Amino acid sequence: MSTQQQEQPDTQEAPTDPEMKGAESPQQERLEKKEQGLAEAESVDESDLEGESVHLKVFRYDPEVSGKQEPRFDEFHVPFEKGMTVLDALIFARDEFDSSLTFRHSCRQAICGSDAFFINGSQRLGCKTQISDLQQPIRVEPLPHQEVVKDLVVDMDHFYDQMHAVEPYFQQEDLPEGDLEEQRQDRENREKVKMSTRCIWCGACMSSCNIAAGDNQYLGPAAINKAYKFAMDEREDEEIKEHRLRILEQEHGVWRCQTQFSCTEVCPKDIPLTEHIQELKREAVKKNLKFW
Repeated sequence: MSTQQQEQPDTQEAPTDPEMKGAESPQQERLEKKEQGLAEAESVDESDLEGESVHLKVFRYDPEVSGKQEPRFDEFHVPFEKGMTVLDALIFARDEFDSSLTFRHSCRQAICGSDAFFINGSQRLGCKTQISDLQQPIRVEPLPHQEVVKDLVVDMDHFYDQMHAVEPYFQQEDLPEGDLEEQRQDRENREKVKMSTRCIWCGACMSSCNIAAGDNQYLGPAAINKAYKFAMDEREDEEIKEHRLRILEQEHGVWRCQTQFSCTEVCPKDIPLTEHIQELKREAVKKNLKFW
């Protein structure tokens, strides 16, 4: 089973300073609008919550237990603490109220991205989302468009299959002659691919993508972003780059993207996913151009 994505509320655009127009990159402008929009829409003073309880409405579903096979929402009232995140509140609810409450998290284990949830109608990381930034009751659901295993846990196998389909590893035939010689990458090229390396495989972008929801074979923004990191790396051979572009320009590759920016909006690492997809489209077109 899967949950359906709710319509997200409109947010006001951040005002722009005429004197600064053009001085910032599109990525910086988008991030500023994103941060200001969220702050204006949901910001709550933490001092107003001191001594209060946090009202959670958590999606519950357990196909293996009779009486819990019908999806429902359970409500929890968790005492608020300064700096509390949604993940903190869920852990408290599990430890103090219902030990059967199931969700993934791997904080402080060097494995990030496993606690992506659908919080108040948007894909977010539980460990990164402050309670004080949300309106209550806080509605926590599993990621939409993915099969629910139990409570807030979704099946990620298809997501991992798509990630591996783009061959997400460095390939280079011409290795340095010396055993201790490095494969050097210039600073400009490193800056070009730097943002793409931030992906933590949380699946939030895939969950927000309407194309991925309707096309099970679509590679999806996370996998395409992973391919971008290697396709744009100057250290790989041209033949390998062409091989990657052939994977990406297939029927269910980059051309299925309709440039809705939903993946970019929900990415917790602020990766310009849509921009990377568009750049790969341009590279695919240039590869196929012939001049006689």
